[in-house]
Amino acid sequence: MRNYKLKYPIVFIILTGLLIFSSCKKDSGPPAPQPTPPLNGPTAYSWEDPLFFQQMIIPGDNPFTVEGIDLGRKLFYDNRLSGDNTQACASCHLQENAFGDPNQFSTGIDGIEGNRQGMTLINLGYQFNYFWDSRSETLEEQIIQPVINPIEMHTTWAEVMEKIKADQSYMEVFELIYATSDIDSIHVAKVIAQFLRTVVSSESKYDKWKKGEYQFTPSEANGFQIYQKEGGDPELGQGGEWGGDCFHCHPLAGMQFSDYQLHNNGLDSVFTDLGRGEVTGDPDDYGRFKTPSLRNVEVSGPYMHDGRFATLEEVIEHYNSGGHPSATIDPFMKYTQGGLQLSDQSKQDLIAFLKTLTDITFLTDSAFSDPN
Repeated sequence: MRNYKLKYPIVFIILTGLLIFSSCKKDSGPPAPQPTPPLNGPTAYSWEDPLFFQQMIIPGDNPFTVEGIDLGRKLFYDNRLSGDNTQACASCHLQENAFGDPNQFSTGIDGIEGNRQGMTLINLGYQFNYFWDSRSETLEEQIIQPVINPIEMHTTWAEVMEKIKADQSYMEVFELIYATSDIDSIHVAKVIAQFLRTVVSSESKYDKWKKGEYQFTPSEANGFQIYQKEGGDPELGQGGEWGGDCFHCHPLAGMQFSDYQLHNNGLDSVFTDLGRGEVTGDPDDYGRFKTPSLRNVEVSGPYMHDGRFATLEEVIEHYNSGGHPSATIDPFMKYTQGGLQLSDQSKQDLIAFLKTLTDITFLTDSAFSDPN
């Protein structure tokens, strides 16, 4: 009987303790406020690499968004990024010329010419360095520079940002993407980079051939074989195959037709432009320049870092000659073997193959054109 008498007092004590504990928890203060997610935010853009391409490396701090790509496209074509509001990025990078400059040298807002040919903006998301001398390691960093270059757009980012912040339509999108009105040059570079990474060429005859949707003509097929063969006379014992020796610096793997490395391709024995050497100061870098992609090469002349060659025929003849020797000339140049020694027919066939890299869809795609 004594055990039954103790049962209820024990229950009472337990309940009382729970109430006191609960009361103490409430007295400790309200719970920490939880952040409220924004009602609206940027729309993620799902990127899919073209067939046979390697995977594009998209920076973790600059993912694709629908709004960012659209805004970047508008800014790419906006003249207000220059000091006198007369030039945009697109002024020197024309879509019909594979987003390159058809002039030998680009001319800035003050009428001053540069000393290098405007590079094409093709498949930039698959590259890992930028400019002819590879001085920028990221696309975002590359975009920053032409705006402040005194012989190009010749302004300051502070002045550009004043113009952008005065445009309410721009600011609304920036605030949607970044959840802040504190926008600077980095944000501008990021959205332009988003747009430029979507500017991808992947629908040339060569791409269609890879997918089994096109058959090369006999001339194109022969040119393709020449492209992949070693240059020079086999009798000289240096591996010559009467080929064009193109594949070393413009490999087929990855579908970009460039290794994006820096080479001295024998343009000069005495350098008026040191190329990469101007950046590093290393004599071993003198005369070395980044290998451009051969995609759309038919429409991207003039050629070389200084635009010295107006036609593909001149380019082929340069390599056919073997180039000019210097201390840093690339070992793949065949100047020691008397050049490539291609026949006239082989030269024509090689050019016929190079023209299969022209992508009409890319050159006319309205998704890349001026939206303003």
